[in-house]
Amino acid sequence: MELIDLRNEDGSLTGKVKERSEIHRDGDLHGTVHVWLIRYREGRQSAEVLLQKRSAHKDSFPGSYDISSAGHVPAGTDFLESAQRELEEELGIKAEKKDLHHIFSHIGYKEARFYGRVFKNYEYSQVYLYECALEPEEMKLQEEEVESVLWIDYQECLKRIRGNEMQHCIFQDEFEELSKKIQEYVINKKERKNENRF
Repeated sequence: MELIDLRNEDGSLTGKVKERSEIHRDGDLHGTVHVWLIRYREGRQSAEVLLQKRSAHKDSFPGSYDISSAGHVPAGTDFLESAQRELEEELGIKAEKKDLHHIFSHIGYKEARFYGRVFKNYEYSQVYLYECALEPEEMKLQEEEVESVLWIDYQECLKRIRGNEMQHCIFQDEFEELSKKIQEYVINKKERKNENRF
């Protein structure tokens, strides 16, 4: 049984705890972490984001492309600790807290039906960026959760999300905001590279 703290819209705790399946049955606001892996592509002067493809056996959004690494915040634990745990469990990456850069908070709601049951996902998320140069074959994927991973140019990914050109469960407004942060990251990388020339 996975117990999760219920949250207010500012992310604070309500003092109530519920089981995961009940939360998604009732549509309660709960905490999650979203970790986006990025890498700078020097030759293209752009950046890529890592998408994970959810296992075909997942209880929600099976086979859909999703955030690099994400998960619930269990009762009694904090966001950053949960972000570290999810990265290690799903992708085999042990990240230092200092390398997980909090960029914004996000509230999202999705409702869908899976296996004959309504699934309501109402989540308050802390969103992090993590710079990573690993190739997919260098990651240790959690088989029951992650089918595969894919590096993709962030602008191409945004285009596909906007045009609904791939099966995914990413919040479009979150990725729009993420894209602004990635653009800042790319500009910063270019400026550093130019400074190193002198």
